Amino acid sequence: MNTSTHTASLSRSLCALAMALTTSLVSAQSVTVFGVVDVNLRSVKNGSADSLKSESSDGLSTSRLGFRGLEDLGDGLKAGFWIESTVMPDTGSSNATKFWDRRATVSIVDPTFGELRLGRDSMPTYAAIGAYDPFGTNGLGTAIGNGTSAGIISTLGSGANTLKRADNQISYFLPDTLGGAYGQLAVAAGEGTAGNRQLSGRLGYALGPLNVSVAYAETTVLAGGKFKQAVLGGSYDLGFAKVMALFVQARFASAAGEPREQKAYQLGAIVPAGRGELHVAYVNGNMSGGAALPGFGDDDDASQFALTYLYNLSKRTALYGTSARLSNKGVSKLIVATGAAGMKPGEASTGFEAGIRHSF
Repeated sequence: MNTSTHTASLSRSLCALAMALTTSLVSAQSVTVFGVVDVNLRSVKNGSADSLKSESSDGLSTSRLGFRGLEDLGDGLKAGFWIESTVMPDTGSSNATKFWDRRATVSIVDPTFGELRLGRDSMPTYAAIGAYDPFGTNGLGTAIGNGTSAGIISTLGSGANTLKRADNQISYFLPDTLGGAYGQLAVAAGEGTAGNRQLSGRLGYALGPLNVSVAYAETTVLAGGKFKQAVLGGSYDLGFAKVMALFVQARFASAAGEPREQKAYQLGAIVPAGRGELHVAYVNGNMSGGAALPGFGDDDDASQFALTYLYNLSKRTALYGTSARLSNKGVSKLIVATGAAGMKPGEASTGFEAGIRHSF
């Protein structure tokens, strides 16, 4: 065999080896593209202000686009990533401040020792609230707000950025081999930003029709103040209905000023109805401690009743309609969703939306 023939043969062998290694590496990692598009027509009337009619989104689920992958490292050990962005299909935009605002994490998963996860992710308390709210964390009927005026469960004006998710988070998750027990411990550095530093955790038990958990979070805010939130919840699937109960206690103690406290409870159910489901919930939020005028005083309470019916056209597509009414007391001005300006303290906020959700 001459030199050129030997070189060509060696090149073919190396190419074949490279292709084999590439194929092996690709097959060892699975990457999934996923998402949700949820758009609705909505009408909101906040107190004596005019009604606001709009095309909105996220009545059942948050519209999103995501990529996730998992690589098999051998002996059960896996490495994974998850990046997920909010999509606003009514305007074609995304989150204005963070593109991967929902989740941006990398993980190491061991079947015996559990998962170590780094990056922006959901708070354990937020996951607990969503697990026992019949409306999840979406639409007019959800109990949790955006930290300011929408929804009953909030950050009490503390300035904490951790009601739902946290930046710079390090989480440890228990393995799923503990006979129904599950848990998460999370910590996030503030990195110079007030309202970002937090310590939180959740411990629960889910087996068969039962799911119960307790969660706690503590966030350091401006001037060394603390926003603390404890969540206790449970659900039980009776077959003809899944019943849910949720209790949330939040407290904000600033360095200067009276401490604010809220105790909120929610009772709800998801009832199968043919190809559809009926979601119903009542939530009550009782305020105490703070000065009356900002809406955090003893008399500034609120309650909400909401009802949704969804009809599944397929496993991926559903039609839905939701109606909600939030009643305020004192100078409280909580709302079911953004509406026209002009709402007065103590007035009610009502809304209706009908839409379509498609997942892929």
